Amino acid sequence: MTNVLLYTLGVVVFVVGLAISVGLHELGHMIPAKRFGVKVTQYFIGFGNTVWSRKRGETEYGLKALPLGGYVKLVGMLPPGKDGDPTVLRQSSTGFFTQLISDARSAEMEHIKPGDEDRLFYKLPSWKKVIVMAGGPSVNIAIAFFIFWGVFATHGNPRDEVLDPIVANISPCIVPAAQDGRECVTHTPPRPSDDPIAPAHDAGIKNGDRITSFNGTEITDWAQLSTLIRANGAGKAVVGIVRDGVAMSITTKTVVALRPTSAVDDTEIRVGFFGVGPTSRLETGGALYTLGQMGDMTKETVVALASLPVKVWDVAQAIVGIEERDPESPVSIVGGGRFAGETVAHDEFTITEKVVFVLMLLAGFNFFIGMFNFVPLLPLDGGHIAGALYESARRGVARLRGRPDPGFVDVAKLLPLAYASAGFLLIMSVVLIIADFVVPLHLTS
Repeated sequence: MTNVLLYTLGVVVFVVGLAISVGLHELGHMIPAKRFGVKVTQYFIGFGNTVWSRKRGETEYGLKALPLGGYVKLVGMLPPGKDGDPTVLRQSSTGFFTQLISDARSAEMEHIKPGDEDRLFYKLPSWKKVIVMAGGPSVNIAIAFFIFWGVFATHGNPRDEVLDPIVANISPCIVPAAQDGRECVTHTPPRPSDDPIAPAHDAGIKNGDRITSFNGTEITDWAQLSTLIRANGAGKAVVGIVRDGVAMSITTKTVVALRPTSAVDDTEIRVGFFGVGPTSRLETGGALYTLGQMGDMTKETVVALASLPVKVWDVAQAIVGIEERDPESPVSIVGGGRFAGETVAHDEFTITEKVVFVLMLLAGFNFFIGMFNFVPLLPLDGGHIAGALYESARRGVARLRGRPDPGFVDVAKLLPLAYASAGFLLIMSVVLIIADFVVPLHLTS
């Protein structure tokens, strides 16, 4: 029963955290829009049936049943057509898409009341349009930044482990790399089949000793020390250490043993071996460190976005059993909630580890949502930003060439593409949600 309650708590915290993020995202659109005089008629968190709403001034605020997003209704997103009154539909349509655009203009005009003529979104200067549309995803990225910053500055970055040249474990003997982890074979009195004693153990190295030098070379990190040891072969080793605040030097030797080439390459080579392990810790840092980490995340996210359709297709194949689901595949809010629930309910995690995981999960979702919304494709925010930038560039070129102002960019003409994109995004979302029920990923995946 306790685990069920903890699991539920994790899911609720994650969902509420995302709902708050969505609300702040929409505020990122609404606040600058209102500051610039745009009429805003609705501010809702969620989709589906309205659970609660209240009107304040000209804006209706409310919550809907499905916490899968939100929206702000900015009046005048579409400019009128050049061929007459936008409220009057064509008597004879030249095609499905033409009629579709005409219907959308007509629906938009229903929200425009007398006196709203100067409060329409499409009439804003291009730079104001960019601010309004970039406000939402920028808020998500800001949320991610502050969460990451708080975690990195206090707990440390779970993605950035640092190995210090402070002895955390000592090998009592030399065990073949292929049998790493087994106990030493020793007898009293010793037998020829016994495992050789490791140099560090034989020399009296203790846990907690900080290794400060090796054969006269000052040691600054574990990677440097490991390189020096491996290159020393069976040679003499003068090891400088600090133990309980006292500096001392120990003279011993390293031995040659078969060890893996690296942590990611199991190929064994004969190298120098000493028999000590480093102390690991999580790297900590402030705002600049966080910005650097988010720069790396940006590169990873761009690559992930480029391959998203392929990954979603692979997930779809996993749903019908054609292939196994990749543990690194994308997840929906359902999968994210499951991760949060399993983490909070996990018996072996400390409270700190649970809190950090859920915070990092929320930060990761916010960062991805922000980056995803900057994709220059309608109906995403990035599509509107791209349209505003194009409008600004077109007007700038016209001024330079001494030509008349070409006017507002007619984003209504892109509606067929926007509907197709929206349909594609909906399909991807549905596939991921179904997969998170049918072939879910777990913490142990």
